[in-house]
Amino acid sequence: MTSRDGMPGSDAPPLRLGVAGVGSLGYHHLRIAGELPGVDRVGFFESREERAREVAQALEARPFSTLEALLDEVDALIVATPTSTHREVAVQALRRGLHVFIEKPIAASLEEADAILAAAEEGGGVVQVGHVERFNSAVVGAEPYLDEPLFIESHRLAPFTERGTDVAVVLDLMIHDVDLVQSLVRRPVVEIRATGVPVLSPSVDIANARIAFEGGAVANLTSSRVSMERLRKVRIFQRSGYLSLNLAEGTGEFLRLKESLPALDPSAMASGALPGGLLALDLSDIVERIPLRAEPAEPLRREQEAFRDAIRGHHPPPVSGQDGRQALEVALSIESTILRHVADSRSS
Repeated sequence: MTSRDGMPGSDAPPLRLGVAGVGSLGYHHLRIAGELPGVDRVGFFESREERAREVAQALEARPFSTLEALLDEVDALIVATPTSTHREVAVQALRRGLHVFIEKPIAASLEEADAILAAAEEGGGVVQVGHVERFNSAVVGAEPYLDEPLFIESHRLAPFTERGTDVAVVLDLMIHDVDLVQSLVRRPVVEIRATGVPVLSPSVDIANARIAFEGGAVANLTSSRVSMERLRKVRIFQRSGYLSLNLAEGTGEFLRLKESLPALDPSAMASGALPGGLLALDLSDIVERIPLRAEPAEPLRREQEAFRDAIRGHHPPPVSGQDGRQALEVALSIESTILRHVADSRSS
């Protein structure tokens, strides 16, 4: 029995949900949709017949032979197809008045993103974009301690694979952190500096960007898909302390000056006359380390739950279509800056 909003507890029908595209990420979206309370997983569309058969068997899910046939039977659609098809698939669904979840990036260009947003406005559907790091346990656990970040540093490194090499590393990997820092700072971007290099593909494979925000906050982002190791870490510095997030493990900690200690006075530090003999103390004697805690949950599951609840009117989508467009706009600016740098270096 489900509630009026599709949740357990009443007789309202569940949300009928379908998935378009069941590659690596789409597969997991389809799996979770089959487990989520208040959701009826109708089925999926996949253009590759062999992959469709594999997924149908593995997840005991219903394959549809065309996207249109799937859209006829659902209230909402998860779009996990290649980025180049996001506009086509999402607009079809939105023009029918359906709700749409779109994996990141929202589209391949700002023009395509605008077409999606216009279709949502016309059809009245909810749009949520799949910037999954906002639902990472480390980020969720950090929320109570966030207080106007001033400097954010992120490293997102991965070994080389062919997946995603149709676009530069900025749209493939860095856009995760672009969206995350925008959601943390919540101020307009005023300056972007970036550099990068193609290494193993025709596109840029390693990139660094410095993003300055109105109000003085700065983010330094590094992404690579030619690394020997995997790394997904974010460090957030603010007046109240320092947050260290391990996104790969979903863990982190908040470090701050112990309340029992006086603030370090610059004049006392210069003279060596620190209060209470602080010069003789270790960092652990001065700093309080607070583990970041969040209820354990798969980030993709949190994401789908948020999409379901936004459709039911409990809250706006936590990553709106406009949020997705803003992340894309900054990512494309970073990419164009890098491409100019690459072109200049080749001509010199």
